[in-house]
Amino acid sequence: MSEQDRRLGDLERELTLLSRHFVAARGPRIGQGLDRSAYVLLTRLETGDPLTLKELAHTFQVDISTINRQISAMLRNGLVERIADPEGGVARKFRPTAPGLERLEADRAISRAGTARLIEASGWDSARTGQFLALLIEFNQGIEKLEGLAQGRD
Repeated sequence: MSEQDRRLGDLERELTLLSRHFVAARGPRIGQGLDRSAYVLLTRLETGDPLTLKELAHTFQVDISTINRQISAMLRNGLVERIADPEGGVARKFRPTAPGLERLEADRAISRAGTARLIEASGWDSARTGQFLALLIEFNQGIEKLEGLAQGRD
């Protein structure tokens, strides 16, 4: 096995471990009211213009029926609202409601506290944390470019 193959194998394993451990390692979701799909969808919808079901399905690379079920539950819970396309298109678009954004921020505060706990446990200082953040941003932007995804980063 070449050095490159070994390194890619190690990277793949570490990314798998990160995705598996991150959510659980931050601590219990006690106090968080949103399910994970609502949290992720609201995080995307808060960053830009309202999106259609088709646009959301493309962004998350899932079947439109999956997004439809998730958005329907969010509509019933008052987390998002359906609006006419501001540009005059036929498809309806979705945007977060004020209560949806309030619940997102409350859950995000709990999530940030858990993330702070993980950074503290790692022993990283501010500079090391900043390096990790910069690399994650660069990595995610590369993936978004490769996949043709327009992620809001505002």
